Amino acid sequence: MALRPAAVHPRHSLRRRLLLAVSVATLLAWCLTGVFAYLQARHEAEEVLDGHLAQSARLLLALVRDNEAHLGDLASRLASVHGAQANIYEPPLEFQIGRGDGTILLRSTNAPQLPVLGVPGYSDIEREAAAWRVLNMLAADGNYRIQVAQSIELRDQAALEVASQTVLPVAFVLPLLLLLIYYSIRTGLKPLDDLAGEVAARTPETLSPLADRDVPLEVRPLVLSLNRLFHRLGATLENERRFTADAAHELRTPLAAVKIQTQVALLGSDPQIRDHALRQIESGVDRASRLVDQLLRLARLDPLNQLEASQPVDLRAIVDEVLEAIGNAQPQLDHVIIDQLPAGELIVDGDPDLLAIAIRNLIDNALRYTEPGSTIRIEAGRSGNAGSLTIRDNGPGVPAEVQARLGERFYRNRENSVEGNGLGLAIVARIAELHGGNCSAGNHPEGGFAATLAGLRLREVA
Repeated sequence: MALRPAAVHPRHSLRRRLLLAVSVATLLAWCLTGVFAYLQARHEAEEVLDGHLAQSARLLLALVRDNEAHLGDLASRLASVHGAQANIYEPPLEFQIGRGDGTILLRSTNAPQLPVLGVPGYSDIEREAAAWRVLNMLAADGNYRIQVAQSIELRDQAALEVASQTVLPVAFVLPLLLLLIYYSIRTGLKPLDDLAGEVAARTPETLSPLADRDVPLEVRPLVLSLNRLFHRLGATLENERRFTADAAHELRTPLAAVKIQTQVALLGSDPQIRDHALRQIESGVDRASRLVDQLLRLARLDPLNQLEASQPVDLRAIVDEVLEAIGNAQPQLDHVIIDQLPAGELIVDGDPDLLAIAIRNLIDNALRYTEPGSTIRIEAGRSGNAGSLTIRDNGPGVPAEVQARLGERFYRNRENSVEGNGLGLAIVARIAELHGGNCSAGNHPEGGFAATLAGLRLREVA
């Protein structure tokens, strides 16, 4: 049954989150701009209306100065001058004209009842439940006083209309702006959609790098990471294929030998031949068992990125246990093993079982590839907070062309007749890597062969 892609919640959509964030920011900016524009336009409208009051006051003052004898006729004429009732930008002007001592000479019909002796300048007053904006003006010679007034309610209506007309175009532009933002985000994220489509169309066998020539700068790190991932996956798959092929090849040899010896044992009538065949079968089974054990160890170690459990480990105690196990398995050991570890505990951080496997593999290699009577030395070193363990023998060493390939899985020198599967050093190297160290092997300057487990984290003993 085909697997369906997991449903993506809208909240997890980058496009949705980006669109929401930009839209909210745009709306907030629009609101702040609208409020600022409204307040500024209202202020400017108030300034214009105040200027209208001042201009009207100066005109009245100029008319009164030369027409005091005709004020009655002037009042009737001024009363007939009114703007259109529906035009909020021409609020009715109410006024009072008086002498310098405060005597009222003339006033409009609806002018608020106020003395004209007020301090010159603008003021807001309330009379008869109505609010007024009033300007008092005094002639330069002090003979006349002019007081003009406008209803604050009508002024507010005019200011509101001006401010609203200023903000309204911004409101009309907002939907278009949001539409442009959506289109820009959709277009800007299209490379991600194209990349997702290209990755989704790939099969497990298609691990070639993604093209990064026309990729946006922000997406390039993702493409590079994917290409590195494809490279690692390709290498892993290739290693698995090679591992499977090598394992099948290595297992085929002992199994074929077992089958042949089994046929010899079944068909042979001579007891000596039958016994020899059975011993060969036992040897072939042991070899296959060792290979399977090594393969299982590698299969368990390869997926690990770090140690499952790290604890203080005494290397000396592990070496003693390994040597005891080797002595029990080979009571007639024909090699000389010299323990040159320093006195006292040698504590490192690690997994005791894995370290025991690594040390056992190194000692087994030294025992297997040296002549009887050879000497094997176990030494320890230190560099800062890192410790190392070296297994050195006095054998012939290995050819120079072989040293470069030591540690490769299933690699064995063709000229070597000793039984083995070429996995021992590979397992040691993987264990060292999990402990944050490394495994190095090669000919020793003083002769023989040496393998070192280095980079182990030391712990100070209190």
